[in-house]
Amino acid sequence: MSFLQLNELQLGKYDDHYLKLKLIFERTIELIDTYHPDEIAIEAPFFGKNVQSMLKLGRAQGVAMAAGLSREVPITEYSPKKIKMAITGNGNASKEQVAKMLQSLLKLKTLPKNLDSTDGLAAAVCHFYNMGRADIVGKSYTGWASFVKQNEKRVKK
Repeated sequence: MSFLQLNELQLGKYDDHYLKLKLIFERTIELIDTYHPDEIAIEAPFFGKNVQSMLKLGRAQGVAMAAGLSREVPITEYSPKKIKMAITGNGNASKEQVAKMLQSLLKLKTLPKNLDSTDGLAAAVCHFYNMGRADIVGKSYTGWASFVKQNEKRVKK
């Protein structure tokens, strides 16, 4: 596993939702054609209180998936809780906790100001772990006690 880049598609300046979907599709195609991924991991839609937000998010996820499928790249979806569990060991972790753990795991110098941009990275790392390749990166742990015992130098007291 190697970290290549972390970017956020800025769509706030566009009012037309269909144009936003087109831009998501085109940028996803561009990334696929540049990096030729073997697989794509995506956060599955989650149920929220705002139906309009859920609809917009679902459409955005759908066009990203369509871009991958148009290039015949397999797609796997993970629930937000499963992603958080894979990254932090806590399915109810905050966005900040997930981002900090990603920073530590991938040795990132800085985190983006908008932590929403780490969601895709978290889905990718979760997929990596769930595809049975975690042993390539390093040790496995049975819990926090095991982690602390095997990483005493990394634990701040």
